[in-house]
Amino acid sequence: MKSSDSEGKEKNNHSNSRWNINFLLLLWGRMVSDTGSRIQLIVVPLYILDQGGDGATIGLFSFLALAPALLIYPLAGVLGDRCNRKRIMVLTDLISGILILALAAASYQGSLRLSGLMLVQMAVSLLNGLFDPATKGILPKLVSRENLPRANSAVAAMRTLSGLMGPVIGTSLYASFGISILFVMNGLSFLLSGISEMLIRYRHERSRDHTSFKKALSDGASFVLSNKAIRKLCLFLLAIYGLVMPLFQVLLPLFFRTQLSYSDQKYGWVQIVIMLGALFGSILVGTFFQSHQRRALSYGITLLLLAYLAFSGLTVPSVFNRFEAGSLAYLFYLAVAAGLISAAVTFINVPLQTFIQEQTPENYLSRVFSIVGLISKGGLPFGALLYGAALARFDIHWVGLMVGGLMAVLSVIFRLHRSSDEE
Repeated sequence: MKSSDSEGKEKNNHSNSRWNINFLLLLWGRMVSDTGSRIQLIVVPLYILDQGGDGATIGLFSFLALAPALLIYPLAGVLGDRCNRKRIMVLTDLISGILILALAAASYQGSLRLSGLMLVQMAVSLLNGLFDPATKGILPKLVSRENLPRANSAVAAMRTLSGLMGPVIGTSLYASFGISILFVMNGLSFLLSGISEMLIRYRHERSRDHTSFKKALSDGASFVLSNKAIRKLCLFLLAIYGLVMPLFQVLLPLFFRTQLSYSDQKYGWVQIVIMLGALFGSILVGTFFQSHQRRALSYGITLLLLAYLAFSGLTVPSVFNRFEAGSLAYLFYLAVAAGLISAAVTFINVPLQTFIQEQTPENYLSRVFSIVGLISKGGLPFGALLYGAALARFDIHWVGLMVGGLMAVLSVIFRLHRSSDEE
């Protein structure tokens, strides 16, 4: 039971209303920085290809965008539980903004090289690894417990909404002005996000935990491993995310550039549908599944499998060759399949995050989220590398179909284990 003193401190961080200014400032900061990041991440794979790179190079870029964050997650979790989470968020956003503006300057001067781009991406990924556990840990201190499902859905929705115009804006600006303007926009978005986070009223409770770093991390790991539901979900997501998410970062841009005859603007349209799928999924979870998070997770897994198999089928040459070059009908089918994959991922993410926040003590939140992130997202960078290597050897449609078959097997195994747990 909480003491009256701790309850009073918590009330200083959030009110009884559904939303409050502190939560809205957090939303605004995330929306601004995510808008800039989305624009850059959509265009950089195209830029790499235009600079002579290939699928393996894109895979390496995706790996460097994810792996450093995962490596620093354990340290980030301990820091997030012992240090001021707001301060961590502000500093990491401001430093990221400065680094990306340095990319803009190098690009404008004509001195930007792919190696330099990769190095900066590694640094930004490390900073994001520090930022992520802190922001997930601070959220339960900004909203009341009963509003956590809606708050998590709102964060997912606003992050998605911020990226809706990113693909069109990004591809249009890149086609007209080059990559430099996009780096400027992304760098400024991180600076604005940091300023927004400065305004959040958040009382940091100094940690009384003086155990060693190793012991603190071990305690967080023990909590995750002792929770059977979280442990199984993490292992499932480790495999699924490693197989699914590189689809958007590696396979899709390569498929557009080498197999289809659509413009960069059409590629941007598909990215908009992908973001709409995530937005639709977050709204559904927050509106209709607030009290049925397990059901939302089950629906998400089923939808993910069906949508990925549909997308893979559309990459088969005998399928897309039936359509005329530049066919809007084919583009529509491809975009819908990708959008449904994105919606399914949201159906999986939101219930998992809410479940962890509800089940974890406040002084463990950042550590637990860093460990969960390390496990569940650990497959992402390696999946990107595997996609790149596989695409260098096999045709795109064979890679898609093989991944779809693996997902089907994993889904069946997960459902069998989940059924046995509920009996």
